[in-house]
Amino acid sequence: MEKNYYDILEINKNASPEIVEKAYKTLVRKYHPDLQEQDKKEEFEEKLKIINEAYETLSDPQKREAYNAEIDYQENIEKQNNIQYNSNNINNKNYSNYQNNVNNQNTIDYEKEQKLYEREFNNKINEAINKAYHDAYIQDLKNRGYKIRYKKSIKDYFLTFISLLIFILLIFILIQIPFIKNFFIKLYEENFIIHHVVDIFINR
Repeated sequence: MEKNYYDILEINKNASPEIVEKAYKTLVRKYHPDLQEQDKKEEFEEKLKIINEAYETLSDPQKREAYNAEIDYQENIEKQNNIQYNSNNINNKNYSNYQNNVNNQNTIDYEKEQKLYEREFNNKINEAINKAYHDAYIQDLKNRGYKIRYKKSIKDYFLTFISLLIFILLIFILIQIPFIKNFFIKLYEENFIIHHVVDIFINR
């Protein structure tokens, strides 16, 4: 990877969004072309362009997630290349047969690891892109005034049912307390509307 956006902003990979923004503002003030000598303005314009590019990616959660996945993939590829390079530089004649076996095994392992990392990287990229498109689509619908309704799963219905049972159990326990029970009895006896509604349900 030619440019590492974290190195450009002079922060580490785990930096919070607040740190990303603070580092960006600091670098903009430091390298702004209008604050440089005339003969260096063009150089600093290019540098500021790269800083803006890094900030645009790292300040967006979806873009940053995809970029991190790309970094992880490249680091793993470099690690595997280093392992293979070191294996190829073993020149001890007494272990020539052993060297060949190791190199062959490393090549096979490297190819497997490379395919695995490529698959994981592509999956992460696709997930990030799909999520970004989905979020943008939902936001667009909301901006147009549509109400978004999500289809409930069996798990959602189960949680609703459990919550309802807990609520009923809580009410049942509460009305066993004397002063609360007396309150509801008094409310039933003195309020005509509540008295009438309760009688309708009881007489059904």
